[in-house]
Amino acid sequence: MSNNDKKVNVGVVGFGMSARVFHCPLITSSPYLHLAAVVERHSDKSKDIYSWVTVHKSTDELFANPDIDLVVITTPNGSHYPLAMQAMQAGKHVIVEKPFTITSKEAEELCKVAKETGRICSIYQNRRWDGDFLTVKKLIKGEQLGRLVEYESHFDRFRNFVKAGWREQTDAAGSGMLYDLGAHLIDQAIHLFGMPKTVFATVNNQRQLEETNVADDFTIILGYDNSFKAILRSSMLARHDPVLRFNLRGMQGSFRKEWLDVQEGQLKAGVVPSDAEYGLESPEQYGKINTEWNGLHVVGKVDTEKGDYLSFYNNVAEAILKGDSELLAVKPQDGANCIRIIELAQKSSDEGRTITL
Repeated sequence: MSNNDKKVNVGVVGFGMSARVFHCPLITSSPYLHLAAVVERHSDKSKDIYSWVTVHKSTDELFANPDIDLVVITTPNGSHYPLAMQAMQAGKHVIVEKPFTITSKEAEELCKVAKETGRICSIYQNRRWDGDFLTVKKLIKGEQLGRLVEYESHFDRFRNFVKAGWREQTDAAGSGMLYDLGAHLIDQAIHLFGMPKTVFATVNNQRQLEETNVADDFTIILGYDNSFKAILRSSMLARHDPVLRFNLRGMQGSFRKEWLDVQEGQLKAGVVPSDAEYGLESPEQYGKINTEWNGLHVVGKVDTEKGDYLSFYNNVAEAILKGDSELLAVKPQDGANCIRIIELAQKSSDEGRTITL
């Protein structure tokens, strides 16, 4: 990408786990981005790692900084909409942590403002660049399983207690698993197959803990033409190792993938995209295939594609530097579509029926 050596100056709102693990290490790994500022209201912890950054004590200060081109919003879900709106109206490009917003009405308003202001607006759907998802995407495109009839995608964990933080607070807007991990699973499914014809879901609080009643379990079934369905599943009470990640069934065969993508663990351990081992899964974690393909019966393992979260940030930088929102891999309408499915899943669960779009 030719950019005449110009870099996009980035300001990050918040310095919690999301900013420390996922955003700042990737921003500083991109040749097209410069981490220029961080908003920390009560500390200067970002300077301990990134000594050159300017620490602002409010978003108003950041949005008024004329040197900042791109604002990355990593704050709790309920603040995404007002902060993204304010940033774009201040002339800044925006990346919003998933979920995009709490309601589809808010999401559509941000889509409209992005068009009106000519600002680049994207949602941090990094899981599109998970190595396992890239592998699944390649298998589907290559039709190695024949006509796909069922796609099953899991994001499970075991936590039979309440973890500190707003995500498990009953009164926090956008708390619970549906807005958290559900936003990833739904985005991946829509990216592969488009918007569904029907939505059926059960959204529950299985743990029944005294401290919280947020949704900690869901099953979503997205219905498409030709009886194809995408099953999205997440539970807080999945105490098995390795966890199931994908299960695909087609007319000619099936593919099963266990284990979670390695990049989150690597970033937490300080491994960054420039390190040789970044994004690479060990062979014992590869998915298994059993299929008929080109007249051959194929049984074995499929090498997992290299994970590449950095591609998300490089893509946003390219769209900004070239002034072309059509270049975005994750467009604001993608975020709005995801929130719409979240709403319909909750409605389906509440009313005990299949919703037709």
